[in-house]
Amino acid sequence: MAHTPMRLDAAAERFESWLRNDFVEVNTQLEEAYFAARSESLEGRPDLEDTKRELACAGGALIERVAAEYTLDAAACNRYQLLGAVGFYLAACSRHSVDGEYHGSLRSAWSLAQLLGSSLGVAPRYVFAHQSIYNPAECGAYRRFTSLPDEQVFVTHNGLAVLAYQRAADALRRIPPMGVSNPMATYLFEQASASLAVVMRFNRALAETLDVDRFYFNIRPYFKPYRVNEVVHRGANAGDFSAINEVDLLLGLVSAKDPFYQSVLAEKYPFLPPEDQVLMRRAVGEESLPDRLLAEAAEGPPTPPLRTNGELFLAVCRAHGAAYSFHHHQLVKPFLEAPAAAAPPEQPVRPAAADR
Repeated sequence: MAHTPMRLDAAAERFESWLRNDFVEVNTQLEEAYFAARSESLEGRPDLEDTKRELACAGGALIERVAAEYTLDAAACNRYQLLGAVGFYLAACSRHSVDGEYHGSLRSAWSLAQLLGSSLGVAPRYVFAHQSIYNPAECGAYRRFTSLPDEQVFVTHNGLAVLAYQRAADALRRIPPMGVSNPMATYLFEQASASLAVVMRFNRALAETLDVDRFYFNIRPYFKPYRVNEVVHRGANAGDFSAINEVDLLLGLVSAKDPFYQSVLAEKYPFLPPEDQVLMRRAVGEESLPDRLLAEAAEGPPTPPLRTNGELFLAVCRAHGAAYSFHHHQLVKPFLEAPAAAAPPEQPVRPAAADR
């Protein structure tokens, strides 16, 4: 998706300014109240209800003006960035449970999100790519929900891990055209292994830096499912990129013919950025590297480059497995499973009042 600098009209500029200022301030104020109360009920507190109403109504009015003036941008990147901006607002409304009560304020946002998503072939909601790769910084600061330091820690470290995974996938996908015994492929195998080691480094830094309670109570809720028109779309996931699946498939650790994995890819596909959808389709049709290594080895005694690259292939598999294992045991379990077991039950995403 080629990037063209996004030129905003007056309405879009006002909305963008609100997202980077008042929106962050309001969310942070609410999150501090939630964190102070933890598991206590905050139902009925007039000050918080007024703050939530301010967020829903102010953002809704700004998006209504954007939608009234908007014509589809020819640059897909700009449409994708705008979808993320609208998604920030919708995700915050869902997080604060005002997507039902103030559904009238959300109508223009739903309509614009649906238009943008349809034009791009993606789910009409914000995803992690909108917080990381497609989130232009201004004066060194990218768009965020809150000013809480832990949100920046979470987004930055996950975003860096995504970039490292993309570097690994890029190295591996360049190998098939040149052949697995090509001496130049040695460099690519080394690059892939080094990139996956970097994934591990960023994951370790995330585990050591991120506060469990702050993540669970104040950051995670923005990633939950939310509604666009009549459909509730599943939550954002930091793994919603093609790179990790490309690595899985190219290393032969999964099969594109496996019905279960096919269902995984089909579910994930609408939540990928458009250019990642292209890469995913390509990876599904690619012969795996171990199949290529074995086929060449069967032709005769392995040559020194083939032996070297075979050993490096196994090193890439070990690095990939180590990063995955660390993510599951040191991030998913302590940051999601453990606090979820002790937290009170959460309310499901509710339909808008007009649709009950």
